[in-house]
This record gives sequence, structure tokens and C-alpha cells, in this order.
Amino acid sequence: MDWTGSINPGGWMAWTLPTALFFTVIAGLLILFTWLAIRFPETPRRGILGIVTTRGDRLFISLLGSAFLCLIWLAVMGTPLWGGVACALIYAAAVFRWV
Repeated sequence: MDWTGSINPGGWMAWTLPTALFFTVIAGLLILFTWLAIRFPETPRRGILGIVTTRGDRLFISLLGSAFLCLIWLAVMGTPLWGGVACALIYAAAVFRWV
């Protein structure tokens, strides 16, 4: 299968495999965090930023920051984006640990 080729040729949107994987991962994270919130109720905590956050807040902060990190990587280094994704994963781990 062509990595950047259209999944649905002639469709209304140019769905590629990376785009579909991205939205699948985001949907999976939302389902996982909903299940975690139901199964293990959240305990808000105050991190190094001085704000009270829950798991969902930290997920949002990490996704937002990761988007900016990947955009900066594209602007400075260009493609491929694997280095930016690695930086985003490290950033997300730090957010969940210390924020």
C-alpha cells in the first residue's frame, strides 16, 4: 500500500494512511481516558506550573504542545518528522510526570 496515497481515490477528502492513523490514535486515547476516568476516578494534582490538572487536562496540554513541537520541527528541519514525533513523546511523558 502506498503510504501517502489516497485510501479512497476520488473521495471527497484525501484520506491517507497517516491521516487515518492519526485520527484513530486520537479516538483511541479519548476512549482510553474515558474508561480510566470511570474505572479509576481522577485525583486532581498541582504540578510545577502551579495549576490543578487531571489526566484529561494533561492529555490536552501534551497534544497541544506536541502539535507545536511538530510544526517547529517541520519549519526548522523539514521532513521526515520522526525526530519531531520523538521530541513530542518525550514532552508528553514530561507533562504527565511533572505537570
